[in-house]
Formats: sequence, C-alpha cells, structure tokens
Amino acid sequence: MAKILCFGELLLHLSPPPEGDWLRTHNMPVYLGGAELNVATALAKWQLPVSYSTALPDNHLSSDIIAAIKEKNIFTEAVFKSGDRIGTYYLSQGADVKHAGVIYDRTHSSFAELKTGMLNWDHILRDVSWFHFSAISPSLNASVTEVCREGLEAASRKNITISVDLNHRPKLWKNRNPHDVMATLGQYCDVIMGNIWSAHLLLGIPLHETRLHPMHQETYLEHAKQTSLHIYKKFSRCKTVANTFRFDRNGKGIQYYATLYAGDHFLHSSEFIADKIVDKVGTGDCFMAGLIYGLFNHWSHEETIQFAASAAYGKFMETGDSTNQDIEIIKARAGSYA
Repeated sequence: MAKILCFGELLLHLSPPPEGDWLRTHNMPVYLGGAELNVATALAKWQLPVSYSTALPDNHLSSDIIAAIKEKNIFTEAVFKSGDRIGTYYLSQGADVKHAGVIYDRTHSSFAELKTGMLNWDHILRDVSWFHFSAISPSLNASVTEVCREGLEAASRKNITISVDLNHRPKLWKNRNPHDVMATLGQYCDVIMGNIWSAHLLLGIPLHETRLHPMHQETYLEHAKQTSLHIYKKFSRCKTVANTFRFDRNGKGIQYYATLYAGDHFLHSSEFIADKIVDKVGTGDCFMAGLIYGLFNHWSHEETIQFAASAAYGKFMETGDSTNQDIEIIKARAGSYA
C-alpha cells in the first residue's frame, strides 16, 4: 500500500504546570509536537503506512527523537538533517495553542531555514499517494512558503492527493498577508479542512458573523455549507471540504461537531458534548487524521465525518499533543453518538 506523507515542522512542546510549580519541583513535561507529526502519529496508530518529513539538526537529540518516531511505526527516511536547532513552543497544560499565552521559539530552527532545492522531493515522495501539510508551515517565512510550493508542485506532477489543514496561528504570520500565500497554495489541494473562521482569515472566504446565533447549530451548519461552496468555486481542484465547530461549555467542557462537503453532498456529524475535558492541544490534528483515514480507506462520507469527529472528541480527554486512541474505541463512540 502506498504511504501517506506528512510534511511539517517537528516541535518540542514544553508544558509548564500552572502557577510556576515547575520552578519549585524542577519538573516540566515535554511532548513531541507539530501538527503534521500529530496526524502521522494517529494514522500510524490506526495501522496506515505513513511517512514523516521534517528538518532536524544532526545531533544526538535528533537521533533520540527519530528513534521515538520510528517506535510509533512512522517511516523517517524523509527526515532531512540540516541546521542547528529544533523549534519549541511553551504552553501551559490544558490550554489551547490558539491561546494568547502560547510562546513560540522556532526562529532559525532547522525547518524554518529550509530553502528550495534543499529537499529531494523524488526521494521524499517515493511510494507516496497522499501528501498532507498545514498552513503553519508557510506561515513561518517566505522561504518555507516556497519550499511548500515546491513540494506541492512535485506531488501534483505525480498525481498525489494533497490535503491541507487551515491551522491559523496569527503570531507566526506577523507582517505577511496569509491570503496572498494560502490562496496560491490552496490551488494544489484536493482536501481542505478548517473552520469558517480560518477559511476567512487564510483564504479570504466571506464570513457573516452577524448571521450566526451562538445557540443555533443550524446557522453554523448553513454557514459551513456556504463556506464550502465558496472554497469549491475558488479552488477548482478541491473535492472535499471539512469544517469543525468547537464551543466552550460551562467553562470546563466542550460542544463539538463537524461538517463535510463532498460530491455535491453536505453532511454533518453528531454533536459531541462533554462537561469536562483534559486538554485541547492536537484535537484538530486528530480530526484531520480521522478525515484522512476515512477518505484513504474509501469509506462513505457519513462514516468518515462521524469517525473524524469522534476521534477529535476523544483527544479532548487525553494529555499531550498526539492521540493514543484505539480505532475500535473511536468507532464505538461514533456509533453510540449517531
């Protein structure tokens, strides 16, 4: 079976406990992070052949990291050795990466210093049938944007399916206009996942906040349908659009559901509700993995969106960046909420 390739920056996620306790205990959890690695981890857990491509410095720390990734049954032959440092980010336990408190330290990382011509795409894309990336990579700088374009062009020449997660990280875009970047890269994509807000901020898709009622799911579903139609019209190659909705509930829990537009059919998942969650990091990546899993296995659209939403919901109950959910548990939950 041909592999799925996930391309993006590996990050070390330093997760300090609240109130500065880590300074007194000399203890702070560190997780392997990065949106694309989170997707790859989930797919490998679910027994799909997946390869991960990133850039890391040539040192013993990178060797330890690569060994840990291999233990997850992820192919690492496409990891490129260059540069001097691994990017990091700091985020308190239980917080959201979109939170204002997230601190990035990834300037001049090995991945951020990639340039066109450095990567051997023929080697990276060997035996690959699906290429996945996220909007985080091109947000780093213009040079990495061109590397992404280079990879997308190479994948397109090989008729590889391409998916993108519209992860929006405003702290990373700085003075660059994401519309100019993502509207160009979106032209290569067969599958586009995000939400109505990220589609507006990254792709320039219209957003009608005044039409949205916070208590009416129907208005959000209708907006997701219109957002999907706009994406279809703007990006002729796109075949599938998914949108997720997550709302805080009682300050501790969440309300979660998602939509799928494919083949002129608009569907939505069940509504998943929890009064209390553990962590928000990586839930969107887990949804993306679930979406890829269903599409890659040629499931029905109904099965795919329900499975992806169930996977994302389950990730809210886990600590760390990537999921460890068994596929049968996700399927059972999807069925119980249907």
